[in-house]
Amino acid sequence: MAIVLPFVLSSCVKDEMYEGPTNIESVSINPEAPTSNDEVTVTAKCSGLQDITSAELSYNGNVVAMTVSGMTCTGVIPKLADKTEVTVVVTVKNSAGFETKSAEKNYKVGNPATDWSKVKLNELYGAGADNEKAIELYNGTDFEVSLEGVTILKDEELSWTGIKGEVIPAHGVFAIVGAKGTTERGFSSGFSAKKSVLIQLNDPNGKEIDRFQRGEKGNAWGNQGLSNNSGSWSRIPDGTGKFMITAEHSIGSLNASSGTEDPTVVQ
Repeated sequence: MAIVLPFVLSSCVKDEMYEGPTNIESVSINPEAPTSNDEVTVTAKCSGLQDITSAELSYNGNVVAMTVSGMTCTGVIPKLADKTEVTVVVTVKNSAGFETKSAEKNYKVGNPATDWSKVKLNELYGAGADNEKAIELYNGTDFEVSLEGVTILKDEELSWTGIKGEVIPAHGVFAIVGAKGTTERGFSSGFSAKKSVLIQLNDPNGKEIDRFQRGEKGNAWGNQGLSNNSGSWSRIPDGTGKFMITAEHSIGSLNASSGTEDPTVVQ
């Protein structure tokens, strides 16, 4: 017995180690500081004597299958909105039937500060019925822009304030449709296509970032009668060009490629 017992104990210890769980030594993300434009690659580095048969990563209630290459597992989290807080857990299973979960890995999606100089009044449509009149904004940045707290003044009086959830996509437009409160998220003032007018766009801090001026104030805005524009005033090119008269409006989509100059518009 003195000779056999150590052999039996040694054999049991060896089998237990061999059929043990896989160790997840590290979980990393790339890029390390993701923006809303980035997919995130999650990499888990593992060790152990058993082959990894499957792996998955879970994030915020979602599950993604991972690719297994030896002791390395990779998976991709899709693009997420700015300020999204993400919690990642990796789970691996090995050929001995053991399952291992990693510690939580946390990160937060963060876009750079908005370059408000690239957010512009892009098109103004004052013809048609009040519920058809519109002001369009353009985002010339590479990131989605939140309009929460952004304001529009018409004739120096507040007419519209952006709310949470209203955003302009990167290099895209946002349409505010409806004058005199005719639509739920329209602007509160009127808007004439044949009178002097001042439209000011302010960032959430109240700083003016763009304006559209037609005619002069005189005694008051709207008192100066001007030629009627049955089309739109559109920046050509979008976001950077002069306001030009276009025969048809393109509210909600990018502007036409050409138009007619309007000498009554202060550029």
